[in-house]
This record gives sequence, C-alpha cells and structure tokens, in this order.
Amino acid sequence: MSQRKRREKVTFPNLQGEKLAGILEFPTGSPAGYALFAPCFTCGKDVLAASRICRRLAELGIATLRFDFTGLGDSEGDFSETNFSTNVDDLKAAAAFLRETHRPADLLIGHSLGGAAVLAAAADIPEAKAIVTIAAPRDPQHVLKQFSRDLKAIREHGQAEVALSGRPFIIRKHFIEDVESIREGYIHELGRPLLIYHSPVDATVSIDEAADIYNRAMHPKSFISLDAADHLLTRREDALYVANTLATWAAPHLQG
Repeated sequence: MSQRKRREKVTFPNLQGEKLAGILEFPTGSPAGYALFAPCFTCGKDVLAASRICRRLAELGIATLRFDFTGLGDSEGDFSETNFSTNVDDLKAAAAFLRETHRPADLLIGHSLGGAAVLAAAADIPEAKAIVTIAAPRDPQHVLKQFSRDLKAIREHGQAEVALSGRPFIIRKHFIEDVESIREGYIHELGRPLLIYHSPVDATVSIDEAADIYNRAMHPKSFISLDAADHLLTRREDALYVANTLATWAAPHLQG
C-alpha cells in the first residue's frame, strides 16, 4: 500500500551564492533512500513529469528532491547567464544540500537535458549508487536542435530571443560554446548501475540517443521502453509507470 507523504520547500546556494529553490518530497516513514531529480531544459521543478514522478517515488518510500535550475521557476539568477556547465554545478549544489542536511543522494534522476546533466555530474557525486535517465540525449549538443534556426543570429549578435516550449528565452553565445566544448567520456566511466527510459515515438529526442547512451555505458545497465509516451510525459500514467518501475529497479541499490 502506498505511504502518505509530506513536502518541504527548501533553498540552497549555487556556486554564485544565488538561492536555488527546491521541493523535497518525503514518505511518512523513514526513507528507504534519497533521490535527486533534474528537470528538462527550461523546465521547472513543478513541470508535470517532475512533480508526478517525485510524488509517486515518495509514496513508494524514496525521499526525492526536485529543484529549479538557476534563473528558472523560483530560483534566483539570470537564465541567460547559464549554460550546461552551470546546470551541472547546480546539480552538485543540490547533492551537497542533501548530503549536509539529510542524507547523501542514493539515486540521480534526470529528464531530457537534465538526464545529460546527471550523466555529466555523476563523477562528482560519488555517493550516488545508481543513475536514471528519462528521454535524455547522449550529449548536451543535442539541445541546439531546439533553436537551430536561431544559431546564426546568436553567433553573429552574441544572443537572441528564442521560443522554447512556447515561452521566450534569451540564449547567449556562451551557451552554444559551452555545449560544443563538452567532450563525452563520462558515460563509459559511470561505474554504477544505469537505467535508461525512452519512448520510441519521442519526437524531440530520438530513441537513437538512448541506444547510444546504452552502448557507451558499461554493465550493469538496463533499458525500459515508454512505448507511446511523449517527450514531456504529459500523460499521468506514463509518469507513474516511470516512478513505479524505477522504485522496483532501484530497491537493491538503496540504503536500508
């Protein structure tokens, strides 16, 4: 039977001292483990996939922290000054918060570009026992496809306003330069169990990206198809399926 849960709003500093906002979902009993959830690109902690997955994990006994990256949602900072590397740093800051105030994160979970960030940050969060990606690209350069028509303007003028998920965002040249500078080798070197979720009909990030992550990773590694799910897991049943199967898969890797 599912446990009732409780929720705590938290804040913690990023590397620049700006406050990042998060929500920590608890089970009513002692947590079987702690998870850290990184949302998708330009998504906040309250996006449907993040909130539904994290709440369900709490019901299943896993305390889960979801948070807003710098400049998004309730977090301080300027989004236009951020890039993939700052997202990775924000993840490390969130892990440090859990480590210092509750218990080190047992699981790292990332959705879309958040999944790529989790893969990149894992080496600096050694306490995490297992890694989970959901609809993630194999490397951060994939995100440039979301505003490919604006790349020339950004390179020439230093920045441009682009529409992402129907909202305007300022993307600056340093964002492009940052993702292009990432040299992927960290997937092969994770050294921990990896679970990959992806939908074969994902129109934003091809399932070929999941295949590439799987092929780069060492065993133990697992793949679960999300069948007819869309990229953002907008259907409630898809998010709950992820949480339910994730909790079962993670159980052997959690602390008592």
